[in-house]
Amino acid sequence: MPRLLETLDDKDRRKNLVADCCTMIDEEVASKGGISGLAIKAGYKLVKGFKPGFVPETVNHLMDDFAKNLQPIVDDADAKGTSVTAFFKANPSRVADALLSITDERAKKSKHGTIKGAYERLRPSAKKNVEEAAPRVGVLIEKYTK
Repeated sequence: MPRLLETLDDKDRRKNLVADCCTMIDEEVASKGGISGLAIKAGYKLVKGFKPGFVPETVNHLMDDFAKNLQPIVDDADAKGTSVTAFFKANPSRVADALLSITDERAKKSKHGTIKGAYERLRPSAKKNVEEAAPRVGVLIEKYTK
């Protein structure tokens, strides 16, 4: 399997991956229910309304760091002879920690008070939500590294 960062060098592939990630995020947010789901949906609506294209720009900007942090997990899946999707499904906490360590660091440095505030309000439930999305992240990795 190619290294994740190598797959991002192809501009068309990267553009398509960013679009697929944004679709996945939209679908994950839409699937959330209950009181916490309302908070997630409201926070995401605020973020999406911040400026046109903010979510795709942010995903694109974070993509290299995500790839670097996920590569060791992908390598472990390969070493165990299992699919990335299955490995991510079996190790959602590890996947979530790898991704959230990046967004946590970026949120600390953010100069956008509105975005930073929305992130801080949603962060307590973020790990659970990212864990739920881990298998879908694996599917995208497999799609773009084959």
